[in-house]
Amino acid sequence: MTTPDTIAAIASAPGRGAIGIVRVSGSKVPDIARVLLGTIPAPRIASLSRFLAADGSILDEGVVLYFPAPASFTGEHVLELQGHGGAIVLDLLMQRLFALGCRAALPGEFSERAFVNGKIDIAQAEAVADLIDAGSAAAARAAVRSMRGEFSARIEELQQRLTELRKLVEAAIDFPDEEIDFASDSKLQARVGAIIGDFERITAAARQGALLRDGLNVVIAGKPNAGKSSLLNRLAGDEVAIVTDLPGTTRDVLRQPLQLDGLAVNLIDTAGLRPTTDAIEAEGVRRARGEIRKADLVLYLVDAAADFESGDASAETSGAAAWGAQLRGVPTDDLPPGVPVAVVVNKIDLTGTPARIDAAATPTEVYLSAKTGEGLELLRAHLKVLAGYQNADGSALSARRRHLDALRRARDLVQQGMENFSRARALELFAEDLRLAQGALGEITGEFGSEDLLGEIFRSFCIGK
Repeated sequence: MTTPDTIAAIASAPGRGAIGIVRVSGSKVPDIARVLLGTIPAPRIASLSRFLAADGSILDEGVVLYFPAPASFTGEHVLELQGHGGAIVLDLLMQRLFALGCRAALPGEFSERAFVNGKIDIAQAEAVADLIDAGSAAAARAAVRSMRGEFSARIEELQQRLTELRKLVEAAIDFPDEEIDFASDSKLQARVGAIIGDFERITAAARQGALLRDGLNVVIAGKPNAGKSSLLNRLAGDEVAIVTDLPGTTRDVLRQPLQLDGLAVNLIDTAGLRPTTDAIEAEGVRRARGEIRKADLVLYLVDAAADFESGDASAETSGAAAWGAQLRGVPTDDLPPGVPVAVVVNKIDLTGTPARIDAAATPTEVYLSAKTGEGLELLRAHLKVLAGYQNADGSALSARRRHLDALRRARDLVQQGMENFSRARALELFAEDLRLAQGALGEITGEFGSEDLLGEIFRSFCIGK
């Protein structure tokens, strides 16, 4: 399946560089090569060539690669021109290609054509974009695994398992009088249990990949002077936030990216949460509350010296557990249910309290000193636990939230079908749930999916990819 028009785009990064790359894909590539280069290059062999203008003068000179259809990334004829990386040179080359019958490629159109022509599936195409955007070595490795088809292969394997189960169910429906006693099949529970186990393993690998891809938004919140900016500086390993003894020093949101054993973390320092008549500080508090509502995780700091007096700690943390009236004077609207929270008891250097994690408290309390760094490793470890992240060990697969949602829906449908059968021997309902589960899995690879979804995916790609 090929498209009638031929597309061209600059595939190298914008700006001045030593090498600039232009890609061309489509049915007109052989004719364009004859005019632009004077010949059709030998397939899949890098060769030096001159790029000719309409009057026969030389626009540039560089390396050319020709991939005849269907043995190319897009499945169409592809020509790659590697010339000098000046913006003017590349623009002249693009204008020449337009004059020869090309049009400018849309974002992601090369990858979209690869999908349309059966060279890759949607999950692989998304992994290409994830590799380009990878924020860590672990994220890049996960993207490569998915790009090479490991994630898709595991989804296909799961699809096959569901197909085998559907065959058994459909046979029991179609031939009720035959000796296919589905209801008493002693292997049924084991078969469904094995499929659920497959779902859990794939989901675990995909969840790690999604964390590597998307990272974690961690908001540092608390009263003024609890040590929020000091903790940000200590975790970042640099003096990125101003620290003073004056309450209300931080008045705006400050973001600092960092890596936590391959996990991208976006730390967000916020203004101290308290009532105030200062218009600027009040705006900072408003923004802080907005960031808390959007957070993946909240580190709520308290001052060990000022706040933990007269046995007050247990009452406060139990109030947080029930989302009671207040947590250290902060209305519960500031800490909405559903957002994981860890209470960080800071300034233990002033109280002599040892660094520790109190897992019995709800939320969990981490005792540390942002000033000395004592207990910081405990906090880092606890952050990974709260995120459900494990150190990248080669099993993570680059995945997106839509993949996790599809896996969850498919798994729930299989479980629902089994429950319906066990309760009411409803074979037809079981068969329908299995069919819907396969459809949900098909959304991951693009076997089933809407045109709107495909458009949204490819529009997020780079031009030239």
